[in-house]
Amino acid sequence: MKRVVHAICVVVAVMTGTAETPASAMDWKYVSPADAGFRDDVAARLDEGFEKDALDGLHAVVVARAGAIFLERYYRGADERWGKKSLGIVKHASHRMHDLRSVSKSVVGLLYGIALEKGLVPALDHPIVAGFREYEDLAADPERRRITIAHALTMTLGLEWNEDLPYTDSRNSEIAMELAADRYHYVLSRPIIEEPGTRWVYSGGTTALVARLIEKGSGQSLADFAAEHLFTPLGVDTFEWVEGDDGQAAAASGLRLTARNLAKIGWMIIEDGKANGRQIVPQAWLTASFTPRVETEGGLRYGYQWWLGTGPTGKPWIGGFGNGGQRLFLVPHLKIVFAIFAGRYNQAEAWRLPVSVITDYVFPAFQGP
Repeated sequence: MKRVVHAICVVVAVMTGTAETPASAMDWKYVSPADAGFRDDVAARLDEGFEKDALDGLHAVVVARAGAIFLERYYRGADERWGKKSLGIVKHASHRMHDLRSVSKSVVGLLYGIALEKGLVPALDHPIVAGFREYEDLAADPERRRITIAHALTMTLGLEWNEDLPYTDSRNSEIAMELAADRYHYVLSRPIIEEPGTRWVYSGGTTALVARLIEKGSGQSLADFAAEHLFTPLGVDTFEWVEGDDGQAAAASGLRLTARNLAKIGWMIIEDGKANGRQIVPQAWLTASFTPRVETEGGLRYGYQWWLGTGPTGKPWIGGFGNGGQRLFLVPHLKIVFAIFAGRYNQAEAWRLPVSVITDYVFPAFQGP
């Protein structure tokens, strides 16, 4: 797979190990776990869990509260770049970018909200095929014109799609999309099998369509639009958005960031879309995105490209989930952000690793308030 690399600022120091000093004063503030309301042994317990193989495959953990990082850990482990390119054994560190996999979908959701406010993309009740007039037969189909952009954002297109197969299988719909001569036509031309809006079906194709509308409306590549309107305003220094063999951005799974920079996105969300004194993502869009729209498997709910749920106390959480154990996990009422990277790619139980980090290691050390 090809890739595009955006270096907005030069990373001048190669940093290794854990709990490093920030590279720039404009970056994160750092506090002790005790100052954040956690026991001071939280990092030691996490290290012990990794050393005893209870957290095998864990690559990075960054946890911030109230705008300051209090826990930051990096570990060695096998890694790969989206597109099945092995990176071998990597010494993960604060400066190293990592695949977000499907957390990329949630970032694309934010970008659509930015583009919508700027008047660059259609409203959510707009037929999605109307944005692809180059496909005359599809755009004229009255049944397909019932499928809206909101249906794409909530993964309720009503089209045939199957990502339950392994991502190593060419019959997996996302892989088939990547192999297609025209990824957007491939998604839009899938057979209609049910009423749009009635059932949630996990689909990277939805994200591809949403991202393409951003590109069409802005006249920029997805990476360039993200750099100008999200990453640069957040002070994100480097990122990559991997492209497919067709030169199109792998919108659903190709974004790569450092753990610190992923956490910046999370903190911006908790701050109602603001960062550095500037409104980055419209607050109204965040409210809409985090409003449950449809039930998914396992009792979770889905908004506009974001997973939603409630914790043991009934308070809501917000999540971006990615293959292999990637997580951006937000607990708004406590102002806590988790950015977690792992290397359990294509493993059915990979989701258990970030859940264990959160529920078995970090939150048991929470002392409040």
